[in-house]
This record gives sequence, C-alpha cells and structure tokens, in this order.
Amino acid sequence: MMRNQEDIENEGVGVMVMEDGKDLERNISSEGGFREPLLKSKSRVNNTSQIAIIGANVCPIESLDYDIVENDLFKQDWRSRKKVQIYQYIFLKWTLVLLIGLFTGLVGFFLNIAVENIAGFKLLLASDLMLEDKYFRAFAIFAGCNLGLATCAAILCACIAPAAAGSGIPEVKAYLNGVDAHSILAPSTLFVKIIGSVLGVSAGFVVGKEGPMVHTGACIANLLGQGGSRKYHLTWKWLRYFKNDRDRRDLITCGAAAGVAAAFRAPVGGVLFALEEVASWWRSALLWRTFFTTAIVAMVLRSCIQFCRSGNCGLFGQGGLIMFDVNSGFPNYNTVDVLAVLTIGVLGGLLGSLYNYLVDKVLRTYSIINERGPAFKIMLVMTISILTSLCAYGLPWFASCTPCPVGLEEKCPTVGRSGNYKNFQCPAGHYNDLASLFMNTNDDAIRNLFSAENSSEFHLSTLFVFFAGVYCLGIITYGIAIPSGLFIPVILAGASYGRLVGSVLGLVSNLNNGLFALLGAASFLGGTMRMTVSLCVILLELTNNLLMLPLVMLVLLVSKTVADSLNKGIYDQIVQMKGLPYLEAHAEPYMRQLAAGDVCSGPLVTFSGVEKVGNIVHALKFTRHNGFPVVDLPPFSDAPEFCGLVLRSHLVVLLKGKTFTKLNVLSGSNTLKKFHAFDFAKPGSGKGLKFEDLSFSPEEMEMYVDLHPITNTSPYTVVETMSLAKAAILFRELGLRHLCVVPKTTKRNPIVGILTRHDFMPEHIKGLYPHLVHHK
Repeated sequence: MMRNQEDIENEGVGVMVMEDGKDLERNISSEGGFREPLLKSKSRVNNTSQIAIIGANVCPIESLDYDIVENDLFKQDWRSRKKVQIYQYIFLKWTLVLLIGLFTGLVGFFLNIAVENIAGFKLLLASDLMLEDKYFRAFAIFAGCNLGLATCAAILCACIAPAAAGSGIPEVKAYLNGVDAHSILAPSTLFVKIIGSVLGVSAGFVVGKEGPMVHTGACIANLLGQGGSRKYHLTWKWLRYFKNDRDRRDLITCGAAAGVAAAFRAPVGGVLFALEEVASWWRSALLWRTFFTTAIVAMVLRSCIQFCRSGNCGLFGQGGLIMFDVNSGFPNYNTVDVLAVLTIGVLGGLLGSLYNYLVDKVLRTYSIINERGPAFKIMLVMTISILTSLCAYGLPWFASCTPCPVGLEEKCPTVGRSGNYKNFQCPAGHYNDLASLFMNTNDDAIRNLFSAENSSEFHLSTLFVFFAGVYCLGIITYGIAIPSGLFIPVILAGASYGRLVGSVLGLVSNLNNGLFALLGAASFLGGTMRMTVSLCVILLELTNNLLMLPLVMLVLLVSKTVADSLNKGIYDQIVQMKGLPYLEAHAEPYMRQLAAGDVCSGPLVTFSGVEKVGNIVHALKFTRHNGFPVVDLPPFSDAPEFCGLVLRSHLVVLLKGKTFTKLNVLSGSNTLKKFHAFDFAKPGSGKGLKFEDLSFSPEEMEMYVDLHPITNTSPYTVVETMSLAKAAILFRELGLRHLCVVPKTTKRNPIVGILTRHDFMPEHIKGLYPHLVHHK
C-alpha cells in the first residue's frame, strides 16, 4: 500500500493555494463527531489535506525537520570539526539564550511602561473631567481614546500581520510540536505583536499582555536563531551552525519560557510553563537553558524597576509588572474553609469549561466576519471597543456610593493617580467600588481584588456585576483582530467570584477575602487552561505567598478534574479550531486496532541510488513530497535494498550543483568534494532555493546523479505490523517528520510506505476506517 500523489505530501505539507487564494482543499468533516475547522468556506471541498488558519488566513502546513539527517556529508563534517569549533557552537548557543532573555525582558518592561502611561493618562483625563461634573465629555474622551487605540491595533493586525491576533500560545505550542505554519514567528508578527499589545491593552479591552508575551518571546528567539542572513549581511560562519530546526526549537522553547517570566515576574513558573504546556519534546540540557533565560529576564526586570523608582517612568509605579502581595501571615484554615476551597474548585471547573465552550462558539461566529476581509475585522474591533467602553463607564453608575473607611494610609477617594478608591460620581468622602474595578487598568483591578486591607471594600452586588461583565466581555473580546491574552480576563473573573465566596462566608472563615480571590483565580485558570504545576508556581511567585501552596494545589486539581470531564483546555481547543495538525501525547484507543501499514496509501515515489536526472526533475515537478525513499538496485546491490531517505530540499541543492555523469555509475566522491554540509542547511525566514529556479538542458535530463552522499542512511523505520498507537507515540516523542514502514516478510518491495504527521490525524484515519473512529 503506497501513498497517493494526489493526496497529501510525504512530509505533511498541506494543500496548494489556488491563484485567488480562496479556493482551498479541506479535509475535516463535521460528521461523526468531527468539527469543521475555524473559517468555513463554501468554496472549499473535502479531502484529507491539512491546512492551518492563522489570523483568519488559510495557509498550507509543513512539518519541521527535527531529526538529524545522517548522510555522508554530515558524517564528513563531524569528522572534520575541531574541538574549538565545538566550543564555538556551545558558546554561541548560550550567548543566544542570554540575548533572548535580555531582549524579552526589555520588551516586557517596555510593554508595561507603555500600557501604564497610555492607559493611566486616559483614565486620569476622564477622572479629572468627572470631578468637574463634565460627565458626557468624560465619556467621550474615555470612549474616544479607547476607540482610537483599538482601531490602530486592528489596522496593524488586519493589514500587516494577521498571525499576531490572539494570544499566540496555541501557535507556539503547535510549532514546538513540529507544525510550521506560515508567518507565525515572522519579524512582522513580532512587531505587530508588541505594538498591538500596547494599543489593545491600553484601549481598555478585557485582555492581557501576558499571553502575547509568550508569542513575543518565541518570535525574538526565532529571529535570533535564524543562523545568519544574507539579506542583512549577517553571514558570520559561527551562525551557520543554527541553520536547522532542532536548534531553533530549543531557542524558541527558551523564548516561550522567557515570555512568561517577563509577563508575571515568575522565572521558575516560566520554565515550568514551557515544560508543561508548550513543549512537546524536552531534555535536561534544555531545562538548564530555559532556567538561565528566565533568570536573565528576572535580573533585567529588577534592574528596570529600580530605575523607575526614581520617578523616571512617568505613571509607571505599582501598576505594571504585576506583583500582588497578599501575604497576611500564616493562613489557619478550618473545615469550613476546606469545603469552601473545594466548592471554589468545582465552580472554577464548571465556569472554566463553560468559558471554553462559549469562546469556541464566538470564534466560529467571528470567523464568518473575519473572512470577509480587513475592513470587517476592523469594524468588529471597533464594535467591541464601543461595547466595552459602555460597560466600563455605564455600569458603575448603578453602584451606590460607599463612605471611605476610617484610618486608611492612602487618600480616599484617590485623585490624580491609580488606587482602590475611585471617586467617579460620588460626593467627597465616598467612593464607587465598581468604578474601582472597571475604571482602572486590568493589573490594578486584580490588585484591588487581591487586597486584604479592607474586607468590606466591595459589595456583593459589585462583585457579582463585575464578574458577569468581565466573564462576558472576555468571551466576546478574544478572537477579534488584536493581540489578546487570556490570563488576565480569567484571573479577573476568578478573583471576583473567589472574593464573592469569601464575602459570603464572612465570620465563619479564617481566610481573608484576598486569599479567597487568589483561590478563585487559581480555580478559573485551572478550569480554562488545564495546567497545574506551572500555574501553581506562577500564582505563588505572583503573590509572594508560599503558605498558600496546599490550598492552591487542591483547588487546581479539583478544577482541572471537573473541567476535563466536560471538554478540552482552551489552548487545545484553539489549536483544533485553527486546523493545526497537533499530535497528542497519547494515542487514541482506535489506533490500537490498526497497524502501521494500514494507513499508508500509494503509489510511493522512490529513487534509485544512482538516478536519472529527468526522473528526479519529473518527481519534484509533479509531486509535493518532501521525502523520497532511496532503493539500491542491481548492479549496486544483489537485490533491491532500502538505502535511506532523501529530502526534497537536498535534491534541489544537488541538482543546482549539476554533478552529473553520463553513465550510471557511483560518483559520490565528486559530490563530497564539491559540497559542504552547510550547503544543505535549512534557510531561515528568508527565501531558500526553490525547484522553480532550476533549469536543465535535454542532455542534462538524460544524465545520472549519485544520491548516496545526501541520503539519510539511518531513518527511523517500523515494521508494517506495528500497532498504529505505538507508531504514533514513537513519532511524537522523537519529533519525526517521516517514519518509514518496512515489510514484515522478504521478497517484497523493501519499503512499504512512509508515515507522516498527516497519517496520524483522526480525519485521515476516519476517511479510511469510519467504523473505528468515535469521538465524544
């Protein structure tokens, strides 16, 4: 059973985009429990190709080459390397990791300074007008600033880098799983991600900059790990060591960890986040590098904060770089408190799973709008901006004014700065508790909810209204064309209902309302994102309260368990909606009923060890395969013998060199003399050599070329009778792009087929064996 040339490429490459960019092939059916990918289009037809939807743009997918290609050129290069070159490689890798931490820390600090100053200026301007009883003008300024900032962010996302929309964590997670979707880590995406995050968060949306920081760190790592650039004359020979997906994967993992560390000031949490959530492949050396990267981030942020304490950063003070100190001594908790924690955990699991379900529905609805073009994306952002401004400014009018508590160290109500006690429309000596949450930056609102200084600061009705508002606004905001993270909306909603539970318990509880707010945030985070260890450490680093560890662990475990019984985590859902062919860590049960040979389809395109140039050119021209098996035939072997696997990109480089012979003879020595292993290195974001750039004369088409020097002689192989479940686990854990299937018996073709990422997708298996696949 061989692979069909008209089906999917050998390496998992997706479909070809037609000339109008819209008529694309699609493979996912909604029948039998399968769901349509985001962005349905009537012009697409069903088949088994994999495509990705990135920023509402449909693009073909390729897999990444994490496996080392051990061909003769590679072996020759390693034999010739001196010890000093190995030290150069190690030194440069640690230098790049250092630079990733340094730049990510600086970008994170810049984001916080920019947001605090822009949003702070906007809020102070509106507050000053309200003190003068100019309420309509205050709303016009408040909503106008929000609308202008939101529109600028939407224009950047819709017109320059659609891949910058959203948090970016699902895309980074898919990349580290081996999926190379177009432009998700491009320099333009990095630029729009940074500027768009500043504009979007400053515009008052219920979004965070923490999720985008993970994507930003990964983009910085990808940019530094390009291995040089001819376009910008960065061709230092040391950099060429990094022209491979394997090293880029390590650097991008470090970048993702650095992003979390920069967003939350949680260096250990950043390492654990990369390990638990985004990385599909891990090793001990990577643990050291990510830890070093996050340590650099922590040092950079600390130095920047020290600089700002002298008043050099404008309105930046306690606002950004969120650090919520809820430490109030040793928390003694009784049976009522434990029951309350369990209740919060169950509630967080239910609300989190409902949140994921509603986000799923909203994203699919928005996709219909976003498909219509940039103008509709911008209009959608403007609509949500106006709605958010109406809620933030209008809802506090329904809240009653509360007398300022006696004995406060800070001034009440606060004037001319951020704080807990917002005056809004209240008389002197009173504050509006709902305005303290809505008319503030998201970081300050979380700090107010976590505050334990005044247990009666917020009314029960205020907490309920704020929870409902943030919950709904967070759902309808995620999915619009701006960089938007999910951490802050989830923390806001969780902290509000956690504090609500604490207020209800009142005198019977030993825990203060700030600790209940922390537990509520943890439960909602566990219910939506389904992480445990990393979230626990991030929250403890955020709040500087290690004494809460047992309760935080308990609430995370309960909320995750409850939510897992209902649906998937938010990032897993988004990966699926975007059509990214993500390989799970576990094999599906139906895979145990199939063998590796059962999902291979043909015909398979193979080459001889010494092949005619015309045959190679024809195969490259009329197929999109990335890998081709090489089979030695007599007289070069006694019987057909599987020699290895040759990559498409390597064939193109070899053909360009034109080391051809007129006779069908071995000529690998000439190839080893003419080429270096770095000639076959994978290019970065820039354009590499394409087959379309080559041309051959009729005489050259009749000549022969020896493929042995560029053939990977040690590809991973499995016997055709191995269970598909076992093959799937092997494929993912080794980070493969091709898995060769060999026959069980002799006197057959030495290669049965090639398994790629596509062959393990449920959609492909369902098409072959619909009676086996069952989904909830």
